[in-house]
Amino acid sequence: MDYKELADYIFPDIKDISYYEALYPKRDLPEGAAVTRFAPSPTGFLHIGGLFSALIDEKLAKQTNGVFILRIEDTDKKRELENGVQGILDSLKAFDIVPDEGVTGEDTEKGAYGPYTQSKRGEIYKAYVKHLLAQGKAYPCFCTQEELDEIRKNQELAKDRPGYYGKWAKCRRMPLDMAKERIEKGEKFIIRLKSRGTPDGKIKHHDVIKGKVEFPENDQDIVILKSDGLPTYHFAHAVDDHLMGTTHVIRGDEWLSSVPVHIELFQALEQRLPKYAHIPTLLKEENGGKRKISKRKDPEAAVSYYHEKGIPAQAVKEYLLNIANSNFEGWRRANPDKSMDEFDFHLNKMGVSGALFDLVKLLDVSKNIIARYTAEQIYDYVLEWAKRYNPSLQARLEQDKPYALRVLGIERGHKKPRKDIAKWSDVEENIAYMYDDLYEKEDYQFQKIQDTATIEKIIHLYLEKYYNSEDDKDTWFSKIKDLSEEMGYAREVKEYKNNPDQYPAHVGDVSTVLRVVLTKRHNTPDLYEIMQVLGKERIVNRLSNFHP
Repeated sequence: MDYKELADYIFPDIKDISYYEALYPKRDLPEGAAVTRFAPSPTGFLHIGGLFSALIDEKLAKQTNGVFILRIEDTDKKRELENGVQGILDSLKAFDIVPDEGVTGEDTEKGAYGPYTQSKRGEIYKAYVKHLLAQGKAYPCFCTQEELDEIRKNQELAKDRPGYYGKWAKCRRMPLDMAKERIEKGEKFIIRLKSRGTPDGKIKHHDVIKGKVEFPENDQDIVILKSDGLPTYHFAHAVDDHLMGTTHVIRGDEWLSSVPVHIELFQALEQRLPKYAHIPTLLKEENGGKRKISKRKDPEAAVSYYHEKGIPAQAVKEYLLNIANSNFEGWRRANPDKSMDEFDFHLNKMGVSGALFDLVKLLDVSKNIIARYTAEQIYDYVLEWAKRYNPSLQARLEQDKPYALRVLGIERGHKKPRKDIAKWSDVEENIAYMYDDLYEKEDYQFQKIQDTATIEKIIHLYLEKYYNSEDDKDTWFSKIKDLSEEMGYAREVKEYKNNPDQYPAHVGDVSTVLRVVLTKRHNTPDLYEIMQVLGKERIVNRLSNFHP
């Protein structure tokens, strides 16, 4: 018996690979177009590192007029979660990441190179396993777990590397007739690649991000088909990326050590190797050091965290893009109104080591982005967030939308818009003083002028002599200066600073008194704009009803 006969015996009804090579022809794309794929497993929530990878996949494909694929790698059935695929889809959609091809639902997909779910591609993988087997590049292995444990024990005694290779690969030299007999008896088996690597061999490889890297050759006879008929991750990866025309495999640093295996698989299949780009691991600072963001320890590891906090998807994406290419920050400052799609991204400008993920920096980015939104945009975003996470805020916004829009519009559309909102979960606290029921629950936060009698005198004078709801901003502030002078305070802050012993306070301290009485806070957006939105009735009520 030869290898082809054994392959036909094991896989009698499996098509020749020529069928699939014709079924999935080379893509007709412009020169330089990148075909990328995001290939998560439905075994848990989408990690921020996964989103980082998907963002880069989409960005590279889009700017080169290529194709971005969503492929689901679900060959590990034991760890698969119920609705895991839908969770991945929902997470990507929430960040406006939309693949050109691939899985679109638990049982739906789009594109001509599917199925895009690995568990539905079983016949395809078997065709390529059969092909390797017929060429003598693979073989059946019958080793039980007990036998593998025995091999490992003997390797430890001999102080040899662990694994299934060379003299330790006991099924590699099994006569084919014997292999057939054992299969006929119903013995369980797997299929292994017959590695051509040597213990001392080296591989030189160019990684798009890391540049030139060198590895030991793979000499392990890795499993390519499990006993349940499903392929291993490594083999499915090679077959899928070949047939789907993947040009760039963009993935985390942790997969770098798999490159020798993947190189050998593509060589065994006699197919062109895609370009590999291993992106830096996202790290966080802890106790003066850095560590990988952990699914178990860090809530920010899950992309759902950003939705719960109400950090806009655009902010997360722009921050991740700045981690990917540090020149993005400068580009954004120079182009505040352009879409991030216009930024020219380069894989080879990515850092080669771990990238620090800083939540404080992310919130700064978020503040800048929210500052560019209109009141209408903020209203829509906050309402959408509140419907899921804050029903009381939802009711407040819907109860009087015109008023809510005016509140959210304070200091918007200016040359230097307000930057006090970093996430939608901040909004209720930021605007609380604009609603009487929430205003009543807060305490006054007076600053320099704290004496009750003095505060009451300022309020009395303001209401009696200086308040006019029709005043424009310049007139309004001029009257605050007049009030300050009447109280014996400096009309100008500069005047006070030049003669601090001559005045007990200045115009800024007086306006702060009015600010605190009207909002119960000493730090707010522009007081004049706040008063315009509060309206005469609220202003008079709050000033008249002051009670420390």
